[in-house]
Amino acid sequence: MRWIIAFSACVAAVASYACGKGNPASPSGAGNLRLMITDSPYSDAKSVLVTFSEVSAHVSSGESGGRTNLEFAAGASSRTCDLKKLEQAQDVLGVGTLSAGHYTMIRLVVSRAGLYFDNALPADAPACAATVTPPAGRSASLVIPSGEVKLNREFEVADGGATTILLDFDGDRSIHEQGNGGFRMTPVIGVVSVVQ
Repeated sequence: MRWIIAFSACVAAVASYACGKGNPASPSGAGNLRLMITDSPYSDAKSVLVTFSEVSAHVSSGESGGRTNLEFAAGASSRTCDLKKLEQAQDVLGVGTLSAGHYTMIRLVVSRAGLYFDNALPADAPACAATVTPPAGRSASLVIPSGEVKLNREFEVADGGATTILLDFDGDRSIHEQGNGGFRMTPVIGVVSVVQ
């Protein structure tokens, strides 16, 4: 009888070990991600307002979690940046707490953009904010055929760590004047650096 009990306990232990080896735990804990934005110059306007309606990070397909949306400041539903104010500066685009793990992509959605030719925003106005009052004078809306930008750049979010990614919105390559006098924007955004 003792032999049967010992044998059963051994089988249970082996089964438990095998199950543990076959199903590794998902990454535990979480870390912080901060997206910063800067701009390459666009010389034909005094202000270029671009509104982002969504920013998200995508975890590696082999890990659980899928897509995580980052938050805009003060819980706003969008964030508008004046690219002209970011030519020699940086500002926060989005922040979030993500599950620790390996990420493969940043996704941004640009929902609205406009050019302002006569006046710039006041010198003391922030480069990015939840809402921005456009400057007075001549302006033009930008047609955005596809506002979705996918940046395939791998990065890690460590448990308890912080990752900062700097993005560059290239104004000159993004904005094009059309033959009818209108303007079109195809957002060109690159990853400048990833700091962990």
